[in-house]
Amino acid sequence: MSPTRDRVIAVSGLVKYYPITRGIVFQKKIGDVRAVDHVDFTVAQGETLAIVGESGCGKSTTGRLLLGLEPVTAGSIEILGQDITTMSQKELRAKRRDIQMILQDPYTSLNPRMTVASIIGEPFEIHPEALAGRTKQEAVRDLMDRVGLNPEFVNRYPHQFSGGQRQRIGVARALALKPRIIVADEPVSALDVSVQAQVMNLLLDLRDDLGLSYVFISHDLAVVRQIADRIAVMYLGKIVETGPQDPVYSSPAHPYTAALISAAPIPDPELQASRERIELEGDVPSPADPPSGCRFRTRCWKAQQRCADEEPLLRDVGGGHLVACHFPLTPEEAASHVVPEVPSGHATDS
Repeated sequence: MSPTRDRVIAVSGLVKYYPITRGIVFQKKIGDVRAVDHVDFTVAQGETLAIVGESGCGKSTTGRLLLGLEPVTAGSIEILGQDITTMSQKELRAKRRDIQMILQDPYTSLNPRMTVASIIGEPFEIHPEALAGRTKQEAVRDLMDRVGLNPEFVNRYPHQFSGGQRQRIGVARALALKPRIIVADEPVSALDVSVQAQVMNLLLDLRDDLGLSYVFISHDLAVVRQIADRIAVMYLGKIVETGPQDPVYSSPAHPYTAALISAAPIPDPELQASRERIELEGDVPSPADPPSGCRFRTRCWKAQQRCADEEPLLRDVGGGHLVACHFPLTPEEAASHVVPEVPSGHATDS
């Protein structure tokens, strides 16, 4: 993170457990699902932090916690210097002007009975001061134009738009209150590849034009590489590797990160054939009963007894590149799994 930029998000010791109960009338707690377990990270102004990992690793739960949609079990979340975990509902509602969300499915996230004008204009019903002297109709038309939608379509319903257009509606709604932070939860995973590129380019343009900070949640490493400044890799509720995008991709230090990268396809048969694919054995352990020590050890080919006895802590392997592993990969070991770098700039539809 650049020291010259202001910090807009600071997460410390974040924990979210869901209780497991037994019984119908008299419920008895018998354990916890450890969805997020002592997570720390920061995001700077104008920066994009990508949180990646398999389904069930806790990345979407982290996003919901950042927005105050669920109470935390422990830890703190500072948004623009204020801890939202101690705020009242009234204070939290006002704070949500600063942080908004783009949801995964552009169809189910929009009310099919509401017109586009009503959907995009709904935030102004709660925060009318955000209109800044404009009428709601003017504000909605401006937002539609900014995200590349024809303002003449304000009275259409979601089913009358394509998937990419519906996601643009969701982006416009997120921008309505002029937030400084956007949490994007798998924003392009439900779209065709060519449409993904269009939406990604829109997000990149908005970040540059408005100075937005993104927390970009995804399982698609090819998509993440186009937008992320820094990457945090999660496994079973914990961050196992984090750092600037280039070193994480070019020299992954955690075996799990290398496995994720090796699974990402390359649209070049010769390059794809030259890479070594890491095929992890076994299933992901239950977050209700994670393994002792390193949580990845039951699927790791480098695991030793120390991995079972001692939980690895994040440590710097150089240049702000942190890894939680007792036996991290060497650059030589990582080289056979990495994806060749894609030229920087806007995403392509190939």
